[in-house]
Amino acid sequence: MSRRLRYIGSNSGHNGCPTLYEDAETGEVLVQGEVATDPDDLAQLRNVKPGEGAVIVPRVLLADFAPRDLDREPVLISFEEFEDMFTSFEHTAFRLETRRQYRSDEQSETYRRFVAGLDPEWDLDHPWCRSRREQSALGKRFERVRIMDNPPTIGQRYLLDNAKRNGLVGEDIRYLWRADADRLGLPQEDAWLFDSRVIALLHFDTEDDLTQVELITDPVRVARACQERDAAWHHATPHREFEAQVPSGV
Repeated sequence: MSRRLRYIGSNSGHNGCPTLYEDAETGEVLVQGEVATDPDDLAQLRNVKPGEGAVIVPRVLLADFAPRDLDREPVLISFEEFEDMFTSFEHTAFRLETRRQYRSDEQSETYRRFVAGLDPEWDLDHPWCRSRREQSALGKRFERVRIMDNPPTIGQRYLLDNAKRNGLVGEDIRYLWRADADRLGLPQEDAWLFDSRVIALLHFDTEDDLTQVELITDPVRVARACQERDAAWHHATPHREFEAQVPSGV
């Protein structure tokens, strides 16, 4: 079975090599670079097995992008600390929203009304809405790219309706079909990226409940998240335009 490769980084701009990729399943690293062919160089290599080869890459590529500290202990924060991040960040808060449903949504009155075919009656004076408006008024940006299946789940259709409320309080939400997200190599992880410097990775259980928030500051992981954000945002469609593409009654 072919690997699912995730682009890590390159020092060569857009000219191709040299580049590092990570196997999304195993964490193994694939190196793209100029193939070493000089016989004198190859003669110095040790224990070369059939099918193995060597490529040449600049040292700076490994210094800048090679994964390290693989055994790093996860840094978990409380839900209260997580909530504080939405007021303490300085410039941008971006979420790649990848899941098919969320238990917290399903337990809400607005979800019950939506499933019943009624107006959810979004409360624009809810404390969450007031906070978003206040932070947006300070010039801070809230952005999301939501991944949607085709056909969409009930939970995804609910959030598509919810996007209208979020837009009214300062969030900019775009959408991608899951097939396009997979083609772009976007991760399946659900996470917030704050100020392009720290990731709040969300962990869910089998019942779709949020159980933990993991804080990630590793520069390689953060740089990759920024690249994924840029690709997702570039290819995604504003929610009002996307809504017209979603068949009704699915």
